[in-house]
Amino acid sequence: MSNVTFTIITYDVRTSSRRLQVAKILESVGSRVQRSVFEAYLDERTMNRLIRRLEQKIDLETDSIRIYTLCMTCRRQIRLIGQGKISRDEEVYVF
Repeated sequence: MSNVTFTIITYDVRTSSRRLQVAKILESVGSRVQRSVFEAYLDERTMNRLIRRLEQKIDLETDSIRIYTLCMTCRRQIRLIGQGKISRDEEVYVF
């Protein structure tokens, strides 16, 4: 089974149409936690596919997407002030 990592993805996309496309892609793999910030649990295969999809949608000269992967120790140190919650990995049991 692939190693899954807690991932934070942020974006700064100039045009509304590209921004909407990026948001839809990110909504398919994670949870929106702020307007342009998503949290997701991704394995390497899904991450690589996501990167390819995002690269096709943005203008590499004007837009920016940042992807941060956090180890479990780092994830436990996340501090939240105010509204919201930190995304939790769904436990899945396969029989």
